[in-house]
Amino acid sequence: MLKTIAEINDKIKKGEAVVVTAEEIIDITKKKGLAKVAEEVDVVTTGTFGPMCSSGAYFNIGHTKPKIKLGGGRVYLNDVPAYTGLAAVDIFLGATALPDDDPRNKIYPGEFRYGGGHVIEELVAGKDVRLTATAYGTDCYPKRKLESWVNLKDINEAVLFNVRNAYQNYNVAVNLSNRILYTYMGVLKPDLGNANYSSAGQLSPLLNDPFYKTIGIGTRIFLGGGIGYVAWHGTQHNPNVLRGDNGVPRRPAGTLAVIGDLKQMKPQWLVGTSFLGYGCTITVGIGVPIPILSEEILRYTLVTDADIFAPVVDYSEGYPQRKPDILAEVSYAELKSGSIKVQGKEVPTASLSSYPKAIEIANILKDWIKRGEFFLTEPVAPLPGVESGIIFKALEERPILEL
Repeated sequence: MLKTIAEINDKIKKGEAVVVTAEEIIDITKKKGLAKVAEEVDVVTTGTFGPMCSSGAYFNIGHTKPKIKLGGGRVYLNDVPAYTGLAAVDIFLGATALPDDDPRNKIYPGEFRYGGGHVIEELVAGKDVRLTATAYGTDCYPKRKLESWVNLKDINEAVLFNVRNAYQNYNVAVNLSNRILYTYMGVLKPDLGNANYSSAGQLSPLLNDPFYKTIGIGTRIFLGGGIGYVAWHGTQHNPNVLRGDNGVPRRPAGTLAVIGDLKQMKPQWLVGTSFLGYGCTITVGIGVPIPILSEEILRYTLVTDADIFAPVVDYSEGYPQRKPDILAEVSYAELKSGSIKVQGKEVPTASLSSYPKAIEIANILKDWIKRGEFFLTEPVAPLPGVESGIIFKALEERPILEL
C-alpha cells in the first residue's frame, strides 16, 4: 500500500499518525511482518548527536549609531574571530574558530578549551557575549570601533547554517604508530591502543534512507533542539561509494547541509566541544523523520547495527597521506560491543557520538509529530544519488612558479 506525505500529514493533524523510532521499528516488524507494518506505521524517526565540525552561524547584529561597516573589518565574539566578508553588519561564526591569543590555551597547552562552538552554545543558552570590532570607516559608515555586549534576543537574525552534518557512515580511527596522535577523532593511543568511531549506527538518519528516497532539499528536521531544514547536500557528499547488498554505504558517503533559527534551539543540543591537541568544534543534535510511503522505504529503516559496516583506517600514516588502505571492516554491533579485532589484536572501542542522546532525539521528534507540533515536508528536490555521477575529488597541488 502506497502512501503520500499529504496523507500522513492529514493523520498527524487528526492525531492519528503512528510514529515509532528507528530502534523500535526493528522489533515491531519482526513481530508483525513487513506488509502489515508498512500499512500501519506512518513515520520512523531517526537521530544522531555527535561532533560536526563544518557548522556555524550567521548573524545580523543591527546598526550602531553612528553606523559601522564590519565588512572588511575585524570582529570577535568572546575573543573568537568571526568572518566579516559580507555586508555592513552581517557576520559568520564558524564552530572551529579559535581565539588569536587565548590565555586559557596557554595555561592548558593543546587543550583548546574555547572556540566558536562554545560561543554558539553560550548564545543559545541566553548568555551575553562580548562583541569587539574594528572597521576602516567610510562616509556612510563612519564608526571605526565597537565594544558591546550582545545577546541572542538583541540580534536581528541568528541562523545556524551547517554545511556538512549527519555523515552517512564514517571511518573507525586507529593508530599504528608508536606515539600518541591527537586528531578530530579524539586521542588515538599508539600500537592499536584504541579505536574511535562517530555514528549513531542504526539510528543515524542517512543510514535509514541510504538512497535518499525521502530525505531531500526542504525536508523539515529536528536541529539543535528546534526545527530546521535540509538546505542542500552537504560538502563532501559522495553517494558513489562501496555499498552492501542492503544499499548501506560501507564508506563515508552522503552528507547534509542544514539550516535553522538559532533562537529556537537549546544548548543541550548544541554543545561546544574541545578535542585535546586538535581544536574546537560543536556537537550537534539532528533528527530526521522518515515517512513510510512504501514497503521499500520501510525495509531501509529496518537496518541494524549488525548490518552496517565501517572501514578501519590508520590515522598515523594512511589517513594523513591519503592512502586508501583499509585495515578491516567492522560492524557497528562489533564497535558497540566494546572491542574489535584489527590485525589479530583486540582493540577497545569508544564512540565520539552519543547513542543514548540519539535515542532521546528520535523520541522527542516522535512526540512532536504525535502531538501535531511537527509536520512533514515534501522535498523540493532530491539529494544527488548514485546516478548523479558525483566523483569525490582530492586536491592535486600545482606548483605556483615565481615570475
